[in-house]
Order: sequence, then structure tokens, then C-alpha cells
Amino acid sequence: MDPQAFTRLSIGSLGLRFRASTLNSSKSGANAFPSPCSCEIRLRGFPIQTTSVPLVSCPEATPDIHSIASSFYLEEADVKALLTPGCFYSSHASLEITVFTGKKGLYCGRGVKKQQIGTFKLNVGPEWGEGKPVILFNGWIGIGKNKNDGGKLGAELHLRVKLDPDPRYVFQFEDVTRLSPQIVQLQGSIKQPIFSCKFSRDSYGRVAQGDPLSTYCSEIETERRERKGWKVKIHDLSGSAVAAAFITTPFVPSTGCDWVAKSNPGAWLIVRPDVCRPESWLPWGKLEAWRERGIRDSICCRFHLLSEGQDGGEFLMSEILINAERGGEFFVDTDRQTRTPAIPIPSPQSSGDFSTLSPIGAGFVMSCRVQGEGKSSKPLVQLAMRHVTCVEDAAIFMALAAAVDLSIEACRPFRRRFRRGSRHSV
Repeated sequence: MDPQAFTRLSIGSLGLRFRASTLNSSKSGANAFPSPCSCEIRLRGFPIQTTSVPLVSCPEATPDIHSIASSFYLEEADVKALLTPGCFYSSHASLEITVFTGKKGLYCGRGVKKQQIGTFKLNVGPEWGEGKPVILFNGWIGIGKNKNDGGKLGAELHLRVKLDPDPRYVFQFEDVTRLSPQIVQLQGSIKQPIFSCKFSRDSYGRVAQGDPLSTYCSEIETERRERKGWKVKIHDLSGSAVAAAFITTPFVPSTGCDWVAKSNPGAWLIVRPDVCRPESWLPWGKLEAWRERGIRDSICCRFHLLSEGQDGGEFLMSEILINAERGGEFFVDTDRQTRTPAIPIPSPQSSGDFSTLSPIGAGFVMSCRVQGEGKSSKPLVQLAMRHVTCVEDAAIFMALAAAVDLSIEACRPFRRRFRRGSRHSV
């Protein structure tokens, strides 16, 4: 399998300090600058990212060089676009980090506005497209000026900006998951078959594959009160099953409502073959899903990695909200989720030794883009090359992606029964 070139732009080791004269000139001293401050990170063509910036009180202190506050993942086309001058923007694209004090909101009934401290700019250069690790900036730099001190620089920002090659494998389900599609690897315009996906449903209706009438009747029956018995197997080109996912906790409406709630989520078990016992499976991960109601409903997908040790521990790796109508992206990325511990992802074919991968270098693991309810969803999956040592490693993430995709459908509101009139109403 040949990977596609991606580049990871990381911004970390953030810290903010003020000159003593700046603090002294303020009427309230250090309290004039609430901790933590915040910053907006802009890169042309990407959504604005916001993160906190801790204050550094000791002049000799340096923020943790391993901490990552924000990351951008660039494809080759993204880098070319940043390096190409345009008609409607400046010829030099740049990374911009604007630091603010305070946050928008209310305090004691009064509006609180953000106050801009200063901006750090770093122009995009040819080194962005070389595909090599490079530190673009590392250290302290003055931002903003203090009007009460003759226009001298009043604040200093510490940051570390780095580029790293982050090659990925890209896969596409060629049809909706329920139609048991082929899964191909994408390399430019080339599509190479890698896996096949086999969907089945073992409900009390006992669906017979290929029988439209029995399938329809079973869907009506299952739709009434629960969705269960869904299974997905991933097969390699030889036809061997190399990963699977199946519902272990049915998707059922919570008491008093017609949707799957957080108090009682549905759950999938993601499994891999047991090399010691043919036709047996070993647990690898668990995916829970439920519906979050609001102006725009969302499907929450929460993924735990299961420990292979005797303690049977669970490690929370991702908890993502996906727009129920438009769809969205599920991902496992230790940089983008601060609540996620840096737990290395073990290879499904390994002995379960978690020491093979560095927690510091975990970063992006996988992403899966799916469509919303009622739409033809053909999941697009990206896997970090460093987490794939064999075909089976990729297969287990295909099973996870299929479970995420099917969870969008499994979390659809259930049909309510009427005492009189028609049987069901959407």
C-alpha cells in the first residue's frame, strides 16, 4: 500500500509574559490580564482555531516544548494553494496568531469584550512543500505595544511552530455500508481494491439477504422499538475475515422519548481475529453512540480502546459530535482532543505491547467522513501511516469506520405508535 503525502503543521509550547513596566502601568496590576488568555490561529483556507494561552509568571520559565495547542493537516493541494498568489488576497499567505485578554460573555450582568494584545505572523515559504521536518519558529517574540510606556513592546509570546511529514493511507467505501461494498485505496486517480465489507442483520426477523420483501418487513419490525443484530465483517482480498464490528447494546429509545439518549447509548464491539483460535475474535475497541437533541440534532460517537491486559481497562480515545443532517467527521487525534490521554494504538496483530508507539508522537490516528441521515454515505477513511504496520491494522479501522457510519442510521428517531389510526408515524 502506498501512502499519500500529508504535512502536519503544529503550534505548541504556548506561553505569554508581560514586562514588569507593563504590569506596573496598569491600575490593577497583574489582575488586568486574566489567566489564561486566548488566541485565534488563522491559516488561509482553513477554519479559525481558538485555544488558551497560559501566563508565564517566572521570567526564566519556558513552556513545555512537547505541548501541542493546535494542528493543521495539509494535503499537497493545500500547500500548493498557500504558495500560489491570488487575486483576492495578499501574495504571501501566512500563519497568524492573534492573542487576546478576556473572553466574550457576561460578568455580573455586564458585557465583557476581548482585548487584543498583539499578533504573530509567519509567512508561508518554499520549505512548507519540501516534505521534511522543520522547526519554523521556536522561542519568545514581542507582540503588541504598551501605550502607557512610550509604545514599547508590552507582551511576549512563546511558541513552537513545526512542520512534520504525516503520510496517510486513504480508503473509500464504494457504496453505502449496508450494501456490503468493496473498499478501495485511493492514490490520486487510481483506485486499488483492498477489502470487502459484508453487512448482515440477525434480528428476530431473520433477514434473508437478497429478499427485498423480507428485508422490508424486518425493517418495519425492527423500527418499532429497537435496532440490534447489525454486523459488519471486513474481508481481505483472499476472502478471509480480518476485522469485524457488531452491536452489543441495542439502540433503543429512552423512556419518555423516541430517540437513543446518552443515558442509554447503543454500543458496538470492534474485534479482530484470534490468531491462536480460528473462528474466534478478540475485543479491540468499543464504540458508543447516541442522539443529542438541539436546534440541529447531532450524533455523538464515543470510542474506547480496550486493554488486552487482565485488568480489562478502557481508554477513552475520542468523543465526537456529528451533525445528524449534514454528516461530518469522526476522528481519533490526540492533538485535537485535549481530554484524550496519549495512549499508543496497539497493532491488532501485535502482542498487545503498548510501548511500541510514543505517546508524544501519537497525534493524528484516523478520520472517517460520513454523510447525514437519509443520504448515500460512502465513508472516506484516512489512516496515519505510522499506525499501520500490516493489512490487518487498516482493516480494524475499516470496521470502526463502518460502525460510525451505521450509527448515524441507528440513532434515527424511532417511529411512535398511535392508539388509533395508522400504525406508525415518523
